[in-house]
Amino acid sequence: MDYNAFFVSALDQLRHERRYRVFADLERIAGRFPHAYWHAPEGKREVVIWCSNDYLGMAQHPQVIGAMVDVAARMGTGAGGTRNIAGTNHPLVELERELADLHGKEAALVFTSGYVSNQTGIPTIAKLLPNCLILSDALNHNSMIEGVRQSGCDKVIWRHNDLGHLEELLKAADPDRPKIILFESLYSMDGDVAPLHAICDLADKYNAMTYVDEVHAVGMYGPRGGGVTERDKAAHRINVIEGTLAKAFGCLGGYIAGSAAMIDAVRSYAPGFIFTTALPPAICAAATAAIRHLKTSQWERDRHQDRAARVKAVLTAAGLPVMPSDTHIVPVLVADPEKVKIATDMLLEDHGIYIQPINYPTVPRGLERLRITPSPYHDDVLIDRLAEALVDVWERLQLPKNRQALAAE
Repeated sequence: MDYNAFFVSALDQLRHERRYRVFADLERIAGRFPHAYWHAPEGKREVVIWCSNDYLGMAQHPQVIGAMVDVAARMGTGAGGTRNIAGTNHPLVELERELADLHGKEAALVFTSGYVSNQTGIPTIAKLLPNCLILSDALNHNSMIEGVRQSGCDKVIWRHNDLGHLEELLKAADPDRPKIILFESLYSMDGDVAPLHAICDLADKYNAMTYVDEVHAVGMYGPRGGGVTERDKAAHRINVIEGTLAKAFGCLGGYIAGSAAMIDAVRSYAPGFIFTTALPPAICAAATAAIRHLKTSQWERDRHQDRAARVKAVLTAAGLPVMPSDTHIVPVLVADPEKVKIATDMLLEDHGIYIQPINYPTVPRGLERLRITPSPYHDDVLIDRLAEALVDVWERLQLPKNRQALAAE
C-alpha cells in the first residue's frame, strides 16, 4: 500500500480548493518593527509586516528583551520539566500572580499556548461539572471548538452575539443543570465585540457559568490592559477569563484566570497542563515585564487605536472594501479564494508588503479577506504606501470596490 499517496491526495485537495497555504520565511528586525526581512527564492528582501498579532510591538520592547536576556543568563533556557517535575520556576509563579492581578481574579494558570489553554481548560472545567451543558457562540475559535469536542459534554450553538437565541437555549435547559456559556470578547476575523453585560445578565438569570476568550483584547483594552472585560467593567462578572501572552504581550503562552478553587482543580486534573513541559523562565520573565509595562503605560493603546482608525479612513477613502469593525482589526473583503492568494503574492513581491490571505475554514467560503492589523509603529508614510499598493492590486485584479466608490463611479 502506498501510504504517501494519501497525504499527496489530501494536499492536492487543498490546492484544488485554493486553500493550500504557503508560509513566508520572515526575519523580524529588532528595533525596527514592523520591518522584517523576507527570505525570498531570489534572496533576502526588506518588507513591512501588516498582519502580525504582535499588536503593540512588545516583542521588541527593550524592557521585555532585557528581562528575557537577564533571566536566560541567570537560569538557562528550558524549564527542565513539567510543572510537577521541577518545571515550576519562580518567574512562572510570578507571572501567574501578575495575571491574576491583571484580571482581578484570585488565581491564574499558565499553559504553553492560548490554544492549549482553551483546548485543555474548557473540557477539564466542563467534565468536573456533572451533566454539564455547554452553550457556545457560533463564531468561537477553533481552540474553543476543540475544547468543547474533547469535553464529551452536551453542547448547543447559539447564533453569533444573538442574545435572543442564547436565552431561548438557556430557557429550554433544566434550571438545575450546570451550564457554561462560551464566547469571545473580541472576534479576530470581523473585529466585533461581544455584549458582555447582557450575556452576564442571562448567565445570572439562568444560573450559568461564563467563560470568555480575551486573546485578541488583553493588553490593548482597559486602563491596565485587562481587555474588553476590564474596559467594559465586566471582569468581576465573568467566571473564567482566558488569554494569551503571544499577541499584545509579545511572548508565548496562554492562561486562564478565575477563582482559586477552579484554578486549582484545573491544575490538578487537566492532562494538557499536567503532562507537558512548563514555559521556560526567560519567556515567563519577558511576559511579566510586558504585562507590568502595559498596566501603567497608555501610550501603546492610544497610539494603536489612532493607527487603526487612520488605516480604516485612508483605505475607505481609497475605495477599498473595508469591512465594518469597531476595533483594531481591519478586514478588507476579497471574496475569492484564488484572488485573495494572488493579491497577497502581488503585495509581497511587487510592493514589499506582507499580509497573509485569510480563507476557509478560518472564515466562511465567499468571505475571503485580507486581515490588516496596524500597530503603534505603522506611521503615516507606511499607511499611505499600503493604500497605494492595495489600490494597484485591486485595479490589476479587477476586484470589487466599496459601495461608496462604486456609486461615485
